Amino acid sequence: MGEHILRRTGETPSLPEVYASIPADGPMKPLRRLFAFFGPGYLVAVGYMDPGNWATDLAGGSAYGYTLLSVVLLSNLMAILLQSLTARLGIGAGLDLAQACRARYAPPVNLALWFLCELAIIACDLAEVIGTAIALNLLFGIPLVVGATLAALDVLLILMLQQRGFRWLEAFVIALILLIAGCFVVELALARPEIAAVAAGFIPSTRIVQDPAMLYIAIGILGATVMPHNLYLHSSIVQTRRVGPTAAEKRQAIRYASIDSTVALSFALFINAAILILAAAAFHTTGQTGVAEIEDAYQLLAPTLGVAAASTLFAVALLASGQNSTITATLAGQIVMEGFLRLRLPPWLRRLVTRLVAIVPVIVVTWLYGESGTARLLILSQVVLSLQLPFAVVPLVRFTTDRRLMGDLAASRSIAVLAWLATAVIIVLNVKLLYDVAVGG
Repeated sequence: MGEHILRRTGETPSLPEVYASIPADGPMKPLRRLFAFFGPGYLVAVGYMDPGNWATDLAGGSAYGYTLLSVVLLSNLMAILLQSLTARLGIGAGLDLAQACRARYAPPVNLALWFLCELAIIACDLAEVIGTAIALNLLFGIPLVVGATLAALDVLLILMLQQRGFRWLEAFVIALILLIAGCFVVELALARPEIAAVAAGFIPSTRIVQDPAMLYIAIGILGATVMPHNLYLHSSIVQTRRVGPTAAEKRQAIRYASIDSTVALSFALFINAAILILAAAAFHTTGQTGVAEIEDAYQLLAPTLGVAAASTLFAVALLASGQNSTITATLAGQIVMEGFLRLRLPPWLRRLVTRLVAIVPVIVVTWLYGESGTARLLILSQVVLSLQLPFAVVPLVRFTTDRRLMGDLAASRSIAVLAWLATAVIIVLNVKLLYDVAVGG
């Protein structure tokens, strides 16, 4: 059905330069076929462990201990469910989410959805600019304003990797994820958190919705974890795999793509939880409940844990996180612009435009409020992402449960119920946040 829509609307496939460029069809052993699908999930996962996550997880861990681990877990479970739906849409219908919206909605609705998604990408890019600038400042003493400007140059790295092929891009991303994970394994070993307290933190608490300040950070964690632009991204990059034309072959491809994203997002869960646990063990338990800024965490980690390398590892992981996230934001921006507007820009130009828009508020806030303003800007950017989520999630769930579009590949009734439940939770939390802000909570 999706291919018919593509022909009817005159759409070209997502990312045509790499579309179906990686063989995943024909006779293959199960392990080899799984490896063929291995990759897109990790490009998606980096958006779930970007510098925005660091800000919200640090603030949550230092202020409330392990309590918000349940939010990290819930957010990750939602992410696994929603990303499996995006893989289903991309493989089953042959459409990315932006193309599906363009095919189904009226032009005014599409323009509104495109604008909101662009805001989300800018908010995400804002977090990456701040994170990269902070990491450069901590490691090399480069001023934040200069570091933010240098962050725009990473477009050259992306161009070089894209020219080598999509597999090289995936390999680079996976290498940086492993580097980040390795840094936090060492950090947790040094922090020695209390295992029983960590386990208790994964149990949801009513305090989260009763305390407006805690809810604000919780929604920031949700926004930092379930990234709206990743829903557009994943539905496109799964189409880099060449899949057979039959329903059985597509169903098998959906299963392998879902395994890929689930495993990749498990890494994201570990890293997000590790940041919060580190903040809780190193700061909250020692009475340092006001550590919400990455710079403060960097300065305090070494003396608190008693190991000088703790701060360096923290900054290295932050720099790797910021660089990794730039790739996904670039691809997502290209997909959204092409899908909604049929407007194609060279990747370097698209990246540069988005980067410049993100750099301006960083420079202004740093100039007016100094380094303390960047932490508040980071958390605010994640709340903006969370507020945009329903406008991406609702269309996704509608499309993937619509048998007129998906045919026999539509999501099952049980998956549909879970997806709508997750959507309801996202909407209710956002309404609660807006109410608290409106009444001055």
